[in-house]
Amino acid sequence: MKITKISVYQVDLPVREGSYKWSGGKGVEVLDSTVVRIDTDEGLSGVGECCPLGPVYLPSYAAGVRAGLAELAPTLIGDDPTHISVLGRKMETVLKGHPYVKSAIDVACWDILGKVAGKPVVDLLGGPEGETVTLYRAISQEEPETMARKVKGYKEEGYTRFQLKVGGDADDDIERIHAVRAMLDPRDVLIADANTGWLPHQAMRVVKAVKEVDVYIEQPCLTYEECLSIRRHTDLPFILDENIDGPQSVLRACADRAMDCVNIKISKFGGLSKARLGRDLLCEAGIALTVEDTHGGDIVTAAISHLAHSTPQANRFTATDFNSYVTTSIANGAPQRVDGKMTASRAPGLGVELNEDAVGAPVAVYD
Repeated sequence: MKITKISVYQVDLPVREGSYKWSGGKGVEVLDSTVVRIDTDEGLSGVGECCPLGPVYLPSYAAGVRAGLAELAPTLIGDDPTHISVLGRKMETVLKGHPYVKSAIDVACWDILGKVAGKPVVDLLGGPEGETVTLYRAISQEEPETMARKVKGYKEEGYTRFQLKVGGDADDDIERIHAVRAMLDPRDVLIADANTGWLPHQAMRVVKAVKEVDVYIEQPCLTYEECLSIRRHTDLPFILDENIDGPQSVLRACADRAMDCVNIKISKFGGLSKARLGRDLLCEAGIALTVEDTHGGDIVTAAISHLAHSTPQANRFTATDFNSYVTTSIANGAPQRVDGKMTASRAPGLGVELNEDAVGAPVAVYD
């Protein structure tokens, strides 16, 4: 089997709530997503998606995905997409770094591999555990009472896990955490996600003020060393996200016992291949993980569902359904939330079919 054509699409995904805000006054109203379709000489095709959360969240940006694909895609024509490790090493030699650029290609190749095998990707990643995957809902940063009201609404939709966007003024964040926890049930999970927004002295104030609250602290500060310092000064369960960007950082953090849980973003790792490796390392170390991505639509959500559903239940903290955060559907067959849970498709590959009317004409074609 050989790759004969790689088509690249640009899609705008408006945020369903109107905007999505996090630490430092950052926010987006429309997500700029890049979709990749890989065609082969045997008539099979695969799709992938990469959607950075604007240019100010991580060292990635939407136009950079497409610029990087202009470097990578022409070199992959004629290669076998089912030889995913070989293809991955080639991408590393053609374009140093920029793992997010490679993510959509890697995911599309897994989609093709599943179709060749006649198996869903979840089976290729180890097999599904349990009937469903429990989801979390991210709550955009606003006034404490507004965030509490939104959490109440999402509870009514079946969610039981909530990622509260903090990382602003320490006093406001303390109030946000207390206000939301007060209206949750004892079994509901609350995560205070600072998205690197606190300086160490602010983070210390917050963890001290909420030390009696049932809450997880996520990525309080910018650097790994700063986060490790806060970790060593609190008994609250601790999550790392932005500082974990591949298997090497997973190994370091596990050795330092720097966290109780890790958020694995598929595109930050460079695709399903390295995200799976990171997942397996964390499981061996007894660390729980959330499977997600920077953002995206139906195809990103499908990839999340397959990796999450194949993660051992003992280590599976949660996942998210990004296609419910946006107003535009770009693929048929994507997982849909039911009572705060989703299920990986049992169809071959990712189980999605590109909606060509929604994505429009490709912005670039390499053949």
